[in-house]
Amino acid sequence: MQVGVVAQKDNARAAQLAEQICESLSESDVSVLVDEATAEAIDVDTGGVPPSAMRECDLVVSIGGDGTFLYTARGAGSAPIMGVNLGEVGFLNAVSPDDALAAVESEVAHVRETGRPRIREMMRLQASGDDWELDAAVNEIVVQGPQRGHGNGASFEVRVDGQLYTGSQGDGVLIATPAGSTAYNLSEGGPFIRPEVDGVVVTEMCASESMPSLVSAADSVVEIRVDDADSAYVISDGRAQQVIEPPETIRVERANQPVRMAGPPSEFFKALNKLD
Repeated sequence: MQVGVVAQKDNARAAQLAEQICESLSESDVSVLVDEATAEAIDVDTGGVPPSAMRECDLVVSIGGDGTFLYTARGAGSAPIMGVNLGEVGFLNAVSPDDALAAVESEVAHVRETGRPRIREMMRLQASGDDWELDAAVNEIVVQGPQRGHGNGASFEVRVDGQLYTGSQGDGVLIATPAGSTAYNLSEGGPFIRPEVDGVVVTEMCASESMPSLVSAADSVVEIRVDDADSAYVISDGRAQQVIEPPETIRVERANQPVRMAGPPSEFFKALNKLD
């Protein structure tokens, strides 16, 4: 059995917890992989690996905030991920630091007994153009003009499953998963979507003639045509980025590969209260 461990970089508490988890797993004859930053922080003799090398792990443990979880998920692919929350809110990280060791040991015991982890799937979004495709997003895809602010946007036309939803001048358009509804989407005035809801939300960003946010089916295909700008950007989870030259149409749809979450589910409403 093999378990991967990714701790938030430059976080002493995360490193300490990662070291405890690694020691416990090693004592249980579990093979452990850690990422490069974690290996340096806890002085692992064998060195570390990128999260992409953890794709065949039976379980990957992400220790930190939602940013650490997104970093882990980008690399670990379909490997089951357990998120340990050291951040302020923790929509993606359901396990508290105090419960982390017991939660990992319980999941390892379950895999050994049944041959598979206890998982629930969470959708990702895929953005593509005529000759490009971005890494799938756990939270959101953003299509925006050359920069935000008055006079710096573009013209956007949004179609959902082939039907025109809205069209106006603005900063951009954001398409979020239920997980991402609590992140960038929220700051743009979009609604919360409970994790149990199989849907996506489309939110305009500072549009001149804005429509309310639209919650649509998870299998909806959202097409955004961009005009009236020298350049524009398509951004996946605030990190992966594609520069486009309008006019161009971007297609956003459910990705083939979901995130596979391991461990207990997050307490959605409890996490919401931390936003106050």
